[in-house]
Amino acid sequence: MITFDDIRNNKEIQTYITKADDSLIELGYTEHSFAHVGKVANQARDILSQLGYDDRTAELAQIAGFMHDIGNVVNRVDHAQTGAIMAFRILDKMGMDVEEIATIISAIGNHDESTAIPVNAVAAALILADKSDVRRTRVRNKVTSTFDIHDRVNYSVESSNLIIDTECNYAILELKIDTTTFKVMDYFEIFLGRMLLCRRAAEFLKLRFKLVINGVELL
Repeated sequence: MITFDDIRNNKEIQTYITKADDSLIELGYTEHSFAHVGKVANQARDILSQLGYDDRTAELAQIAGFMHDIGNVVNRVDHAQTGAIMAFRILDKMGMDVEEIATIISAIGNHDESTAIPVNAVAAALILADKSDVRRTRVRNKVTSTFDIHDRVNYSVESSNLIIDTECNYAILELKIDTTTFKVMDYFEIFLGRMLLCRRAAEFLKLRFKLVINGVELL
């Protein structure tokens, strides 16, 4: 059985993550390296674990989370579909069970907001984990006067916490934002599509989605 540790320690996968992030640096994107994929991997696993999914399904979500952005090494456009094809080749070569490969590549291929659909529980968990990772440390640009709207929004997020409330059946994204550097409406301009996608993913998992910014429920 191919485990998450096998994936995390695989030099080929590590290289694709590193080189993909190098390309995104040149394109001016926020951090998509090991800090991001590691956080997404663990969050996706935790979501399914908290909802009572079996350990292996939760681990498949963790694997999908770690590999979900490798397609950026080819191009940002359609990186989800490219990443799914790359993941198929890698996992097949490693000898993973075909049904497990199918689950993982379906999730990876459906995580980008332009084409995303929560086609299975792993995909839904990946969407929630990926789209909720907004934080100051993802901003690479150190010159605040040259921030674009994406930089301002991410930099203004002082804390971000995705809570799975199993008693009330809620997925709650709580953000603490410094509104002195940007307006809350800027957040919605950039992330409304992602938040609606999170709602769709939460609904697949039989949850309601709630966005709370500075203690105020906004979605």
